[in-house]
Amino acid sequence: MASQKLYAGAKLREQRLKVGSTQKDFASRLGVSLPYLNQMENNNRPVSTTVVLALASEFGMDVTELSSGDSERLASDMNEVLTDPLFAGLMPALADVRLTASNAPGLARAFIALHQGYRQAQERLTSLDEALGREDARPTPSPWEEVRDFFHYCDNYIDAVDRAAEHFAARAQVPADIRAVAIEALASFGLTVSFTEMDALRLLEPERGILHISTRAHPQTQTFQLLLQVALTQNNTLLEATLDLARFHSPAARDIAKIGLANYFAGAALLPYGLFQARAQACHHDLEVLAQHFGASIEQVAHRLSTLQRPGAKGLPFFFVRVDQAGTITKRHSATRLQFARFGGACPLWNVHRAFETPGQFLRQLAETPDGVRYISIARDISKSSGRYGAPMRRFAIALGCEVRHASQLIYADGLDLSRDTAFEPIGISCRICARKDCHQRAVPPLERNLVVDPDRRDVLPYRVD
Repeated sequence: MASQKLYAGAKLREQRLKVGSTQKDFASRLGVSLPYLNQMENNNRPVSTTVVLALASEFGMDVTELSSGDSERLASDMNEVLTDPLFAGLMPALADVRLTASNAPGLARAFIALHQGYRQAQERLTSLDEALGREDARPTPSPWEEVRDFFHYCDNYIDAVDRAAEHFAARAQVPADIRAVAIEALASFGLTVSFTEMDALRLLEPERGILHISTRAHPQTQTFQLLLQVALTQNNTLLEATLDLARFHSPAARDIAKIGLANYFAGAALLPYGLFQARAQACHHDLEVLAQHFGASIEQVAHRLSTLQRPGAKGLPFFFVRVDQAGTITKRHSATRLQFARFGGACPLWNVHRAFETPGQFLRQLAETPDGVRYISIARDISKSSGRYGAPMRRFAIALGCEVRHASQLIYADGLDLSRDTAFEPIGISCRICARKDCHQRAVPPLERNLVVDPDRRDVLPYRVD
């Protein structure tokens, strides 16, 4: 497949403004003409290899940031929003959507936020919510959505928190010692850890100075909860400063985000960036090897792989998703061009759904999205017991993958025929924005396509996509 041209006008402008240079001086240092730079900044021309090299040599720029995926995420989110029936007949060309995401990311985010507000208002009307007239019923994004988008547009990587967690993890001589290190750190703040038989995973009694950790939880979960408390106790100032910068719209969103940041710290301390990345590369990203080495769960390892986006030291660009048995996405992140549906479930043709049928096994899938990009994906079910008889079993499935061009660095690609076109299964993002005409698993028609209904013919679907 032909490589895509690199359009990064917003990133070029950002770098130029960062160094306080005029367009003329910036063009001179890059070795291009002023008109050529102007065209690149407006995405009328792709960024050339010469310019990429000059950015690295002249300004020390991490050139991987030129294709960080921000515009792809925004374009995907905008495209899904535009399939709302509200915009019927107004759907712009995909090229225009991508141009807006690249050239005016602030406007794109404002548009998405506006649509979220519209949806909130419509949902309240539909449910006859009498609180519509109250001050707190104004159509703003829900706290959960706001926090989800915060991590989404941070590329699921929070540098200050990640480095603080890595610094804390350095106290452990070997990964297995991190549990004892966490207990010792909490003791220095006057907290005694008590392993208690209880339903809650973690319970803090601040007035008694006791932190209870459930004996019913798996050891990996216990360690994670200890590290989460370290984040809330020892690193509270850092978390609060990060929240100040985020400027959430409500106290509820801030509270949810604080727990999210504490969770982030715990995962980054359990799987410290440098050590984890090196080990992942050495074992070709074998999730079981990594889980055993660091005393972590398969889900923790898979999620951490998707966060290795530190500038200048990026890992493979993975996507990660977790779904429940109804197909609802409960966790999602993508450092690839693949973006998940913001509303609804994942494509039913994706192997993550079949993982429930084969508990304890990894499923491999070669897939191709409607834009022609090919991926390798692995999926596995994740069952979570409550640790006692009669307690409900929580069941999820996770999927982790990357573009097939990185397959040589994955142990899961061994033995797969990557040269055969028919080996790649067609998948989409969401039925309502998927352009495929012949999908046998389609749940609803695509909103941007015309439908043809033939009363004299019935195929798998009761209509034909024109």
